[in-house]
Amino acid sequence: MDFVIKENPEEKEIEEVRAGLIEHNSPFLSGVEEQEVACFLYHDDGAKIGGITGRIWGSWLLIKFLWVDANHKNSGLGSILLSKFEQYAVEKGCTSALVDTFSFQARPFYEKQGYQCQMTLNDYPVKDQLHFLTKQL
Repeated sequence: MDFVIKENPEEKEIEEVRAGLIEHNSPFLSGVEEQEVACFLYHDDGAKIGGITGRIWGSWLLIKFLWVDANHKNSGLGSILLSKFEQYAVEKGCTSALVDTFSFQARPFYEKQGYQCQMTLNDYPVKDQLHFLTKQL
């Protein structure tokens, strides 16, 4: 038996491990609905000026990315994007939402939207913090 630590493994090698884990988890998670979702915001000229992406997994909305163009920061558009995304998730049967954010990103923004910090990882990845926030929808 050989143990090999490999830096920069090939995508195929990572996928083999992932496939093994999915096979193990399948009896426990089969039938759980899963769907990638996104909401985009366009300027009148057609330029994309914001967006939010995530995944609906069972009764949870898992928020991945929320972005608003720098020229439109502090305009309330982020709150509107998040609200529309949450409304869509509720229509799809979600009852909860989860997001993670770095200490230099948007924790106060999410807290203003009703999210509560459940856990913080300190010194992540080196000197910052990673916060995990949830909200009942």
